[in-house]
Amino acid sequence: MTETFLINFTPQETRVALLLQGVVQELHIERTGSRGIVGNIYLGKVVRVLPGMQSAFVDIGLERTAFLHVADIRDPRNGDHDPRPIERILSEGQHLVVQVLKDPIGTKGARLSTQISVAGRLLVYLPHDKHIGISQRIGDEEARERLRSRIQGLLPGDEEGGFIVRTVAEDATDEALAADIAYLRRFWNEIRNRIQTSKPPAAIYEDLTLGQRVLRDLVTHETFRILIDSRENFQKISAFAQEYMPQVTPLLEHYTGERPLFDLHGVEDEIEKALARRVELKSGGYLIIDQTEAMTTIDVNTGGYVGVRNFDDTVFKTNLEAAQTIARQLRLRNLGGIIIADFIDMESADHRNAVLDELNRALERDHTRISVNGFTALGLVEMTRKRTRESLAHILCEQCPTCGGRGQIKTAQTMCYEILRELLREARQFNARELRLVAAPTVTDLFLEEESQSLAMLSDFIGKPISLHAESSYNQEQFDIVLL
Repeated sequence: MTETFLINFTPQETRVALLLQGVVQELHIERTGSRGIVGNIYLGKVVRVLPGMQSAFVDIGLERTAFLHVADIRDPRNGDHDPRPIERILSEGQHLVVQVLKDPIGTKGARLSTQISVAGRLLVYLPHDKHIGISQRIGDEEARERLRSRIQGLLPGDEEGGFIVRTVAEDATDEALAADIAYLRRFWNEIRNRIQTSKPPAAIYEDLTLGQRVLRDLVTHETFRILIDSRENFQKISAFAQEYMPQVTPLLEHYTGERPLFDLHGVEDEIEKALARRVELKSGGYLIIDQTEAMTTIDVNTGGYVGVRNFDDTVFKTNLEAAQTIARQLRLRNLGGIIIADFIDMESADHRNAVLDELNRALERDHTRISVNGFTALGLVEMTRKRTRESLAHILCEQCPTCGGRGQIKTAQTMCYEILRELLREARQFNARELRLVAAPTVTDLFLEEESQSLAMLSDFIGKPISLHAESSYNQEQFDIVLL
């Protein structure tokens, strides 16, 4: 299968779409004014140590202090986890070199680690760790050991750090690996010099731009071409590729067509669909995806699909298609944290196992770490997906000012009864000559029609006239009571 990357540049943002056989599989968006900081290295200052939470807050120069848990602190002597309690490791005012693991999300500050890593095209350099690790995606044990031996043979005798071998390095030559090692060691020396000459809080290293990270992290041997719609950025990315990953250079193409690149390949439509709560399946079934702060729930429904044999067969086919679609939607929407998928109930254990196998196969294409726990006693599939950046919805959308994120608003009739109670309270508390209600037209219209008798009865009860004023700028839940 062939992959195509589309990179759309504007002065305000960079957008990247990954297409697999013409179908959008992943979306990445980076805005100029709010670039993600995952991978950035900072010289920070500890502002508070919390022994009860075994964590600390560190000032790295951002709007909110960042969060460092004791589990993310490494012993600088051997690179292993420091077993001591945090109050014996850190103290307020201490200077600390840290790297961002997670962007600030919602009200939470950035998540930090003291285990520093610098990524190259083929390898990740761990300056404080002598371990040589192999990507988990390289499953063959012989291939893993062969790669480990090759890396050890290429390292100089005085090597202080360790390396993680990335998946794309499986077929790399010794020359390419040696070049990556030399580049990463040179780059780390530059970072170390900046640390020694900086005062906290200070940004020591910022990760590559989104366009450059695509070349470094996402391009694989299956990538067929990379289309870039900006001449200036095409030249910048070409120069970057020529210097650090020349094997990628032939894949780069400058798109010069009249029609916008994302329109031509249907990406704009896919972005709109990825923001919708309901996802249609080709069979006629559908998914309902609800994203909350704590978790994401996905409900599978047969919808209009009635099948051709029997009910069990209909359910099985719908669940199989849903498994593939769920994996794609997780990537498209960049959903992370706890994810609960409620497949349609299946009586057959073979069907449940087949759906789970299909889900795991579909998730293999995901670049983000995922753990699937299988079916629970209630027939739900629990999984976790590592969350490092904001989801697509959090980047592109904000909470609805009308419903406040509930996804629904009170009916006009509910508002009428609420207003009647409030009018009674106001009349008892204040000695006004007249009460005027300012509300949305849908509410005032109801008071003039179905609820006119209720309003008249209240007016007689309090002994004061009640007038109405329709305000078109008010939403249905908004109202004011003016005392005259």
